[in-house]
Amino acid sequence: MSPLAPRSHLLNDLNAEAYRRSVTAGVERVAATLAGTVRPHTGITPAQLAPVVDAVDLDLPLGDPTAALDELEDVYLRDAVYFHHPRYLGHLNCPVVIPAVLGEAVLSAINSSLDTWDQSAGGTLIERRLVDWTARRAGLGPAADGIFTSGGTQSNLQALLLAREETKGADPAKLRILASACSHFSVQKSAGLLGLGPEAVIAVPVDRDKRLQTVALARELERCVAEGLVPMAVVATAGTTDFGSIDPLPEIAELCARHGVWMHVDAAYGCGLLASPTRRHLIEGIERADSVTVDYHKSFFQPVSSSALLVRDGATLRHATYHADYLNPRRPAADHLPPQEQLPNQVDKSLQTTRRFDALKLWMTLRVMGADAVGGLFDDVCALAAEGWRLLDRDPRFEVVVRPQLSTLVFRYVADGVAPELADGANLHARKALFASGEAVVAGTKNDGRHYLKFTLLNPETTPDDIAAVLDLIAGHAEQYLEDSLVRAS
Repeated sequence: MSPLAPRSHLLNDLNAEAYRRSVTAGVERVAATLAGTVRPHTGITPAQLAPVVDAVDLDLPLGDPTAALDELEDVYLRDAVYFHHPRYLGHLNCPVVIPAVLGEAVLSAINSSLDTWDQSAGGTLIERRLVDWTARRAGLGPAADGIFTSGGTQSNLQALLLAREETKGADPAKLRILASACSHFSVQKSAGLLGLGPEAVIAVPVDRDKRLQTVALARELERCVAEGLVPMAVVATAGTTDFGSIDPLPEIAELCARHGVWMHVDAAYGCGLLASPTRRHLIEGIERADSVTVDYHKSFFQPVSSSALLVRDGATLRHATYHADYLNPRRPAADHLPPQEQLPNQVDKSLQTTRRFDALKLWMTLRVMGADAVGGLFDDVCALAAEGWRLLDRDPRFEVVVRPQLSTLVFRYVADGVAPELADGANLHARKALFASGEAVVAGTKNDGRHYLKFTLLNPETTPDDIAAVLDLIAGHAEQYLEDSLVRAS
């Protein structure tokens, strides 16, 4: 084995043709795989696939891209979970638009790092333009700013970091974060990472539509004050992970203003409404937030990762600023330059240092398709969810929890005379059996302590017929489970 990697594999001007051949071979392989995909998954198990992966000798290179792609077919491509298939109805994963894939190919090859100007140049300005564009769509005002992140979890963490730092002089043990009982788990995770105790997050009850109850929020805020606690932030959700519910943002904003509390809106899922030609009104009130999480890799149909944190007052991002002499040295006060002459170093706003040029994917999408086209795709899946709700509501085999605001359906197989515990088992079995068959992929969750199934509809090519077919498959697996249970009990 050579102690040095062959320079013939480095991407440079001498190897332009090798780069073209390799990328073309990869594109052709993926295109053929996508064209030939008949199921969202093969149903392979970890026990079946692990030996294939473990058998690869990573110290014995194949020396040829085609051979490596052949091997990749066995260890990954053949058995990948394909979000573009219309019967992938699982998690908040989207099929991706082609201009974004083009952007991904370009940014990976150039490999800019978005921490400082001298590592990215125009990439810095493109990211800043997209942050401004999104902040304007959210209505956050002329002082707004933000930064691209790896995802909603990081965006929520940074938002709550800023909220903590803006709560001046408070005893950390008394800080409280108020969020609905249906908020994302990253709220609790962020509290832990910020050094706050598990009691720091107060779960506010939700109504029948799984939206935060503002009466309960007002009561909790008043209780905090009465007990000498300090409300640090209220987290409103514009699109809960399980139900796609949108909290009443205007009312929450009023309560936050009354109590002087930071308002964060987790719009990781619902941010697609910012581009919607018909549904933008569903997130009215977002313009009053102090910070907003957006996940372009959900409802803007971008490849992972593509997310951002937006803030109403760009000055609050200073709480993430640290200086290093080798990267972004602090300038003496006497040496300060006017804003137009200062280097725009994005690391001054970010929790990350080295950071991919993920903004390029969204840039290419907007420049090729336009915002209305992207928003129209999100409108399509929201309309599909409404049709899916009607199918479920009319079907005696199922009960559906809430009428969707976005594109998620939570439902449960039921049968007359079947005990709830047995129905739990039937739903768990149906999801597992469906995945094992590879015919469709659905998600699962709990509601009121019971097991439910979940369709997360983010593929505009999924049809009501696909939904009806998957419901029949689920019912078939559930009925088989009940029959087998009767046999075992007899």
